[in-house]
Amino acid sequence: MSMVEKSAEEFARRAFDLNLLDERQLESVWTELGTRNVSSTELQRVLVRRGLLTNYQVDRLARGEKAGFFYGEYKVLYLVGTGSFARVYRAVQKDTEKVVAVKVLRKRFSDDPTTCEQFIREGEMGAKLRHPNIVPIYEVHSTKRNHFMVMDFIEGRNLREFVRVRKKLGEDEALRFTTDIAAGLAYAAEQFGIRHRDLKLSNVLMSSTGRAQLVDFGLAAVSGLDDDYGDGINPRTIDYAGLERSTGVRKDDPRSDIYFTGCMLYHMLTGQAPLVETKDRSQRLSKARFEEITPIDQLLPELPRHVVLIVKKAMELNVARRYQTPAELLADLRLTTRRRQAEDGQGSKGSNEGVDKSVMIIDSNTDMQDVFRQGLKKVGYRVLVVSDPQRALDRCNTGDHVADCLVFGCHSLGKPGLEAFNQIGQMDQTKQIPAVLLLAENQSEFAEKALLDDHRVVAKMPLKMRQFREVLRKLLSESTAE
Repeated sequence: MSMVEKSAEEFARRAFDLNLLDERQLESVWTELGTRNVSSTELQRVLVRRGLLTNYQVDRLARGEKAGFFYGEYKVLYLVGTGSFARVYRAVQKDTEKVVAVKVLRKRFSDDPTTCEQFIREGEMGAKLRHPNIVPIYEVHSTKRNHFMVMDFIEGRNLREFVRVRKKLGEDEALRFTTDIAAGLAYAAEQFGIRHRDLKLSNVLMSSTGRAQLVDFGLAAVSGLDDDYGDGINPRTIDYAGLERSTGVRKDDPRSDIYFTGCMLYHMLTGQAPLVETKDRSQRLSKARFEEITPIDQLLPELPRHVVLIVKKAMELNVARRYQTPAELLADLRLTTRRRQAEDGQGSKGSNEGVDKSVMIIDSNTDMQDVFRQGLKKVGYRVLVVSDPQRALDRCNTGDHVADCLVFGCHSLGKPGLEAFNQIGQMDQTKQIPAVLLLAENQSEFAEKALLDDHRVVAKMPLKMRQFREVLRKLLSESTAE
């Protein structure tokens, strides 16, 4: 047996032994290759192209990893996020292929009974909540080796990433996201008396349909805060401790969530955090940090007064003058939104050109992302933006529906964008999805290398949004007709 054959067969055997591939799948791949005398890299390329393995799985297998491919009955597809205490993976249920997020406690905390109990209690508390603006937790598991919870997988980014890319948001968009947040808080508070205790931009996920959804509920019951805000402060809730100590209220005050909701609205509107961002513990607990915030109307003097008043009332240090419940804040947000719609004549739905259609934009240019997002959403399309072509491939590899049309912005992605466009056209589960390869004027050679078809086309820049939408409309109408 040659060394080339041995390496490919060893890789295949490892994947089989770990239940990542079955015998039928392997035989199908060997048949396609026509020989087993291929490199491990060539075998891996076919496995990824056919959606049998993800790049994340391939990389771990190539390193000889044996654990972390499964958590209970859930198969890990790739890592989507890391935090101080846990990692979050995209995974599928083995029998149903349902896509979920699996949040796993980091190994270094698994031997600490207090942290394990905190993690499980947080999951069990969050599992009670079922609301459109709260990411649902379906299952909570604790074994000797692993502690994890299974949640709905939200196809999108978190609000921190969203704001970092967009710099700052328009008033209507910021108010809409804050309304979503307040609605989730009001439901948890009214139905179960549960507070969030860790509100920040990174704990708000943005779905591909533009809905804001809260994650990491339940810290109030498991935070381990001491009554005197001593050394027992949970690092995830230190900002809450600083606020409550500065305002002289008891720990876990229900109005603290309202303050930090106001902070998020301030950040979305201005593009900067109201509180000085620091890792220094003493500074985060300092009263001066909360007293020295620049009033939002100084940064945005043109901001309508009714919006300014919402921000200021939510962030009022005098808790008696702050909104007393999330429901109060929610009522003001909804009233303000109705007022703005009436003033602007925006009560109608407008064009429904893209209704029930979704478009994934793969483009690393943030300005172009905004152009696509605004130009498509206003005519009814649901827009999902991905900056990295590899991440787009990984999402498409899962086998579930990701979008009705894919757009690859080669003007910013270059050759990797072309390669991803071609790979999508060869994968069994995506080759029938309409796709557009968007090229700059100096990228004509890419058009010659692109795998094109009636539903896979090239569009050259400069291109007006009206012209681009016409390309989409034609592709999607032909796809529907078929």
